[in-house]
Amino acid sequence: MASVPPIKDIPVVILCGGKGIRIREVSELVPKPMLRIGDQPILWHIMMIYAAHGFRRFILCLGYMGDQIKEYFLNYHAMTRDVTLHFNGDGSPPRIEYHRHPTFNPDWSVTLANTGLNTLTGGRVARLAEYLDQDLFMLTYGDGLGDVNLRASLEHHRTHGALVTVTGVRPSSRFGLIGVDGDRIVSFAEKPQIHEGYISGGFMVCQRSFVTDYLSPAADCVLETDGLARVAEDGGMVVFRHDGFWMPMDNSNEYNALNDLWEKGQAPWRIW
Repeated sequence: MASVPPIKDIPVVILCGGKGIRIREVSELVPKPMLRIGDQPILWHIMMIYAAHGFRRFILCLGYMGDQIKEYFLNYHAMTRDVTLHFNGDGSPPRIEYHRHPTFNPDWSVTLANTGLNTLTGGRVARLAEYLDQDLFMLTYGDGLGDVNLRASLEHHRTHGALVTVTGVRPSSRFGLIGVDGDRIVSFAEKPQIHEGYISGGFMVCQRSFVTDYLSPAADCVLETDGLARVAEDGGMVVFRHDGFWMPMDNSNEYNALNDLWEKGQAPWRIW
């Protein structure tokens, strides 16, 4: 069984470079990971899920509109804290005093890595190889939320000696599910969770050798087909089953649903 470094030292790679074509109806002005749930981007929510389990090192794969993600983190204190400007009366810029946030003051390390405007997912991960200084790393997409037990997934990965562990989730149906008795409908559920079969929900655990042995920094390298599919064929992949909440943000309906859950105080992913 592979050893696991301290959680605070394990890199968390988040794919943030896609163009989010399927959700353009919500906004064309910001990259998908920067679309807000409540008053913070979905990217922040994903990072908070990891932070709640003790992860502190984040590596963000930037691409399309990556400058906006950089600006968000470079100006994070100014945007999230009370600020006092001390003017000197001599025309020089004021001294800036940032006040401590009353509830949240992250101790994160965030690497903002440009991985190419049109680079596909596998190429983006491969281009981060220099930042992956541990034997394993976490990997997920910048548009999905869930109350996944990340510590348990890490232990599952370790005990199975896997090269890659993928979190398998129960998807929600796009259609209303009706229960019938003869011609009479006896139950109706809008977008129920499907209880047969799993799909990949991201939140992966990967050995570093997955990058060196299966991925290429070429712009056309696809994580799913060039990397994950081959690992599965070679018997190096296991599933960590998650039967709790999970939802992507692929379209305006899911965007609105996630915001509705947050506004009502019913967001299952808020584990912090």
